[in-house]
Amino acid sequence: MGIFNFVANAGKRLLGRGDEPETPERSAEAIQKEIADMDLGNIGVVIKGNKVMLKGEAASQEQREKIILAAGNIDGVETVEEDIATDDTAPEAVFRTVESGDSLSAIAKKVYGDAMKYPIIFEANKPMLSHPDKIYPGQVLRIPALED
Repeated sequence: MGIFNFVANAGKRLLGRGDEPETPERSAEAIQKEIADMDLGNIGVVIKGNKVMLKGEAASQEQREKIILAAGNIDGVETVEEDIATDDTAPEAVFRTVESGDSLSAIAKKVYGDAMKYPIIFEANKPMLSHPDKIYPGQVLRIPALED
């Protein structure tokens, strides 16, 4: 179980759309649908204010981390509390918040010492990222350890 912090006013605009007033139930359904649409599984979602609580199972550590990021990188979400079980013993990736002026190659240079390793970061963040140049300040990315 973990608690993760996000930039509340950054991310995909998903909540508060439409003519009907937003409710915690509608927000939870929207986030649950977002996670399912990314083919990351069916996870229980509860909303309390700016906090998203996730509960369920993931097939791998990578899938667990992507579920957390899919929920956290939504505009209006400040905290993700998760209780997602997985039998995978792979090491956890590091989460890094994109800063103004960052690019995937700049992040790869900082964390791996080699800007040309940016595809590792891009692949680790699919399907949340659709293109290596489409990142934004406040977005949180998975930074996996390099394999030996």
